[in-house]
Amino acid sequence: MIEIETIKQALLLLVALQMKHVICDGPLQTLQMVRDKSVYLKPLGIIHAAIHCAASFIILEVAGVPLVDVLQLVLLEFVLHYHIDFIKEKIVKHFDWYHADGPFWWALIADQTLHHMTYVLLVWLAFKP
Repeated sequence: MIEIETIKQALLLLVALQMKHVICDGPLQTLQMVRDKSVYLKPLGIIHAAIHCAASFIILEVAGVPLVDVLQLVLLEFVLHYHIDFIKEKIVKHFDWYHADGPFWWALIADQTLHHMTYVLLVWLAFKP
């Protein structure tokens, strides 16, 4: 049986990662980063994903996750975050969707949901036995 304290710690870690996401995808993301995300391996798209991982590194370290696990988790996050963003931007550009188009918002919601599910996965892996 899982201890209630472990559940609380996992939920707090998940909330911290989600709040980090808001900051990194909001004020720390530039318009040029958004534009670069649709071109594979363009530097600002990579930097955007790296900013997310740097913040996650700090959060996971503060949470007491062992360093080797932190490094693996942020590498996993980098790969997933970068490709989720890239695929969403390619789809949006391919169909020429804009903010006024309903499908644009479905793509954005799918993108954000996949990012948040990534954090669920990271927390799950951080608390593995």
